[in-house]
This record gives sequence, structure tokens and C-alpha cells, in this order.
Amino acid sequence: MDYTVIHESPHPKAYNELRLEAGMSGKSLEAAEIGLRNSLYAVTLYDDEVLIGMGRIIGDGGAFFQIVDIAVKPTYQGNGLGRVIMEHLTNYLDQNTLPGSYVSLIADGEAEHLYKKFAFQYTAPRSKGMYRTY
Repeated sequence: MDYTVIHESPHPKAYNELRLEAGMSGKSLEAAEIGLRNSLYAVTLYDDEVLIGMGRIIGDGGAFFQIVDIAVKPTYQGNGLGRVIMEHLTNYLDQNTLPGSYVSLIADGEAEHLYKKFAFQYTAPRSKGMYRTY
């Protein structure tokens, strides 16, 4: 499979379209623009000019990092693209974290199997993930 890897955030409209197509929630265009601009790191995969996969790292750049927006276009799933995205994200973290840095993510559905391959562990029972949306 031919695809191009780019180390930058996608256009906000394409970002939202991929999130929705991958079964994730949509964001307002304004929220997407601000959020993407404030990413610490992003990786995108393109088939020609079509966004087919993405992932981002957000956080304070020192103590806390969070992996977000791991998404692959459904028609491209099953080809190892999630693994490619995670390899780029973990390479960034390997080069940009410090001793004691905490990296978190939320595993939706079966994605936990992918994240375990990259040494991510469950927080429970020591802690429990929580959230609040607006």
C-alpha cells in the first residue's frame, strides 16, 4: 500500500471528516482549528491528497503528554496503518520526554490491543480514567 507520512496536523475540515468516518465524535471547526494548532506533535497519512490516518500528541511538553486522535479511514483499516501512526508517535515521545514524564491515552473499542504492543498499561485499579465534555 502506498501512502505518504507527513509530520503535521491535517486541515481542520479533513480532521473532522476523518474523526466522524472513523466513528469518533465531531468537533466544531473553531475547536478543531485551535486544538490542531496547539498540538505538540502530529502525524498524518495520505493516499494522494486524501487523509487516511492521523494521530496527535498534546500536553505540556515536559511532565504530561496525551496521545489523541488515532484514526484510520475505515476502508484502509487492517493494513497496519494504526501501527505506523503509533510508531511515529512513540518515536517522538522517545526523543522528547524526560524521566518521570507521564503519557496517557484512552483506548476505544479494540484499540487497546494495539496500544499494549507499545507498552501501554491499564491505569486501573490504581486509578480510573474520568472525563467531562461541554
